[in-house]
Amino acid sequence: MRKELLRTVKRVVIKIGSRVLTDSAGALDLTVIGRICDEIAILSRQGLQVIVVSSGAIAAGRSELGLTYKLQTIPHKQAAAAVGQTRLMLAYENALAPNNLKAAQVLLTSEDLGSRQRFLNSRATLDALLGFGIVPIINENDTVVVEEIKFGDNDNLSALVTNVAEAHLLLILTDIEGFYSADPNKDPAAVLIPLVTGVTREVERAAGGAGSAVGTGGMATKVAAAKKAGKNGVATIIVSGKRPGIITAALRGDEVGTLFLPSDVGINRRKHWIAYTLKPSGRIVVDDGARNALLKKGKSLLPSGLVRVEGRFERGACIRLCGLDGAEFARGLSDYSSVEAERLLGCNSLEIEGILGYYYGDVIVHRDNMVLV
Repeated sequence: MRKELLRTVKRVVIKIGSRVLTDSAGALDLTVIGRICDEIAILSRQGLQVIVVSSGAIAAGRSELGLTYKLQTIPHKQAAAAVGQTRLMLAYENALAPNNLKAAQVLLTSEDLGSRQRFLNSRATLDALLGFGIVPIINENDTVVVEEIKFGDNDNLSALVTNVAEAHLLLILTDIEGFYSADPNKDPAAVLIPLVTGVTREVERAAGGAGSAVGTGGMATKVAAAKKAGKNGVATIIVSGKRPGIITAALRGDEVGTLFLPSDVGINRRKHWIAYTLKPSGRIVVDDGARNALLKKGKSLLPSGLVRVEGRFERGACIRLCGLDGAEFARGLSDYSSVEAERLLGCNSLEIEGILGYYYGDVIVHRDNMVLV
């Protein structure tokens, strides 16, 4: 199965975690980075295009600053990232150079991908870099990022980059062999699961949480990334990044790590952007009739189904759609602002222009701009 699936892969996103890139002291492990870049060169010679989503800037900065504790405040993390990002890029440049490859630094925030125009600009830039034979090294722009515009972790970022770049595979390098039935560090009975056909609640529970002094994500964030990539029709493989030859082995189709198969029912890239890239600005609570029409009949949201508007948002913002129980069941782009939507609660579409004095359309959220979650 793996070999057949990987036969069509032409563009791959490789996410490399901090614990893979650093040694026991928390400093960049130049030997590991060199080995990874040698394997990237092998893939390049085979005709594959490689995009790297690399953690490690903050870890490298901590080491350079002589700090041994996990940084807690955003200014300290930003300072460490500013110091460490240059060291990280220099390490990649030096490791790729013997293979006649060049690296390009790409720093992103969620605002960059939250704007559709900037999202498309990012895609065009990556296409251009890959066309020149350059290896993009992507990281979150930690030197300026604040909580409101954080991706959360680079696992999440790698799933979003997979969509931006229209890649065919997401390969996540971590510090354990793959996805286990339980945390292997705590449960000696935990076993490696080589194939996951769908990210269920049981899979998510088994993934647990955690993180480390040099990383922000545990297995839970990697499973979440695999789920997001899978919704876009892209498979994910999670492997141990410390093992020599692991990248070429994974791309060759060897039975290594854990393969997460993509969702049978994928969504188009624009709806994937709405569901997973945009941060919702508010919520609209709808009645049971509207909820059933959206869930079961593929309808758009009409003002007649509105019960309550929560939060403040402008026209075109991403919002959560919730039932009377408060549970989110969809999200989409609103054709009206929160102030306008509040004035339209429960009204008929024919009344919109009379109430507002103007008219953007019959619906609050059109089904083409909506994703069921």
